[in-house]
Amino acid sequence: MKALVCHQLGDPLKEGDQAPLKLSKEHPRPSGAAIKPRDVRIQVIAAALNFADALQVQGLYQDKPPLPFIPGSEVSGIVTEVGAKVKSVKQGDHVCAVTRGGAFAEEVCLNEGAVLKLPSGVDIVSAAGLPVAFGTSHVALLRRAKLQKGQTALILGAAGGVGTAAVQISKAVGARVIAVCRGAAKAEALKRLGADEVIDQSAESAPLRAQIKKLAPKGVDVVYDPVGGKSFEEALKVVKWGAQILIIGFASGDIPKVAANIALVKNLTFHGVFWGSYMQNNPPVLQRSLLELVTWLDQGRITVPVSHRYQLDNYREAFRTLMERSAVGKVLLLVGQGRSHL
Repeated sequence: MKALVCHQLGDPLKEGDQAPLKLSKEHPRPSGAAIKPRDVRIQVIAAALNFADALQVQGLYQDKPPLPFIPGSEVSGIVTEVGAKVKSVKQGDHVCAVTRGGAFAEEVCLNEGAVLKLPSGVDIVSAAGLPVAFGTSHVALLRRAKLQKGQTALILGAAGGVGTAAVQISKAVGARVIAVCRGAAKAEALKRLGADEVIDQSAESAPLRAQIKKLAPKGVDVVYDPVGGKSFEEALKVVKWGAQILIIGFASGDIPKVAANIALVKNLTFHGVFWGSYMQNNPPVLQRSLLELVTWLDQGRITVPVSHRYQLDNYREAFRTLMERSAVGKVLLLVGQGRSHL
């Protein structure tokens, strides 16, 4: 099968001998010819890129698979084969799935617990961007921070995949959303997704904390941060007493340090949210979360905004779009039949 394989660690944008990624046209099928009783084989239609994929290829992510490996953690596709004990899906079903590696290929084979059947009205291509970004935001905001109607959520890095998901999930439960981004086009897109207030850092010279304070004089209840760095430090200066701080990632490359006395004085709760680890440690949480998200998607309460679509062969351009932060929403790699959806 065709697959994008990481043979050495390095910059995903590099070419030639220095390129960590190579497109293989004869990679072995996952699980070989036979599958386990509870496994599901999926013909991949689309796979979504996440910033974690770029970090993993560079060796900078917390989850470090042995070389060589196929990157990618979320897909959508069509079930082609099921194990003898699989009951949740059948051959021909449209599904999305969490892979924890292996997504950037023509085929994946997964335990049925990682596979979710899509309702007939849900677009199979955009559904590739649902599991990780929306799953992360759903677990973080609703299970960990317990965001409530009427509270104010501050979403940093709001124009990315997890950010656009966080904006919509916050609005779905009735919260007020302050979204932070860079660029007028991103700001307009976030308003269309429902953000109540948008801070465009490229258009403002005032410190971020001053801009937030102007919009939320009494402070914010929840901080959702996939960025890290200076933005995180600024956000901590404008939180309410008892606020919930969600640490999602460090897209800036700068991991901030927090003085413990700040947490003590303001009674803050810090949550580290590594969504993928739930797959090993508490799978039912993920399954319940994804079931609710698919229901919301079918009802039109949320949408998966797709910013860019690329054929698998054009993976380098897809990574470039992701790493240069040109996207508003998800970046997808289209595989097999998915190529007709460019």
